[in-house]
Amino acid sequence: MQRDVYEYAVIRVIPQMERGEQINVGILLYCQPRAYLCARVELDEARLRALDPAADAAQVRQALSAYELACGDEAGPLVRESLGSRFRWLTAPRSTVVQTSAVHAGLTSDPDAELARLFDRLVRL
Repeated sequence: MQRDVYEYAVIRVIPQMERGEQINVGILLYCQPRAYLCARVELDEARLRALDPAADAAQVRQALSAYELACGDEAGPLVRESLGSRFRWLTAPRSTVVQTSAVHAGLTSDPDAELARLFDRLVRL
C-alpha cells in the first residue's frame, strides 16, 4: 500500500491571549498527492468556560466553522485557491482567539483515517 506525505496542524482556542492557556479543538490535514484537505473541529464548551467564563462560544464556533468551510468545494472565501494555498493560508500565524500550531508532517495511506487518529489523540480527552 502506497504511503504519501501529509501535513497537519492542531487548531487551538486561546480565550485569553494574555494568559496563554489553550484548548485543542481541531485538526487540519493536507495531503497534496491525494488532493486532500480537511478540517475536523469539536468545541468542548465546558473546557472553554473553565478557561474563560465570559468566552463567547457562538463566536468561537463561527470562527471554527471557517476552517471547515475553507476546505470544502462548494463555498467559502478560498474556493478558487488551490488546496495547498488554502492550507498555507489557514496555518499562517495569527494573533486571534483561534490559531493553529506549527505544521507537522507524516506518512499515510489513508488521510481520513489519519485525521480521525490525530483528532482522537490530540483533541479528545
